[in-house]
Amino acid sequence: MAMKILADMCTACGDCEPNCPTDAISPKKGVYAIDPDVCTECEGVSDTPKCMQACMDDCIEPA
Repeated sequence: MAMKILADMCTACGDCEPNCPTDAISPKKGVYAIDPDVCTECEGVSDTPKCMQACMDDCIEPA
């Protein structure tokens, strides 16, 4: 499974992008998006997805 960013809630702050260990997060249409083919939900790296920990707007959830 992968994480997803709710585009209508994303403020494009960019806090999530540098926290992603698989580089699955990138800018897309003025906000950020997660590539589900690359996202591993930080399995083996962290107990919870690092992007969720970094997001102050709570706009990241499981896909």
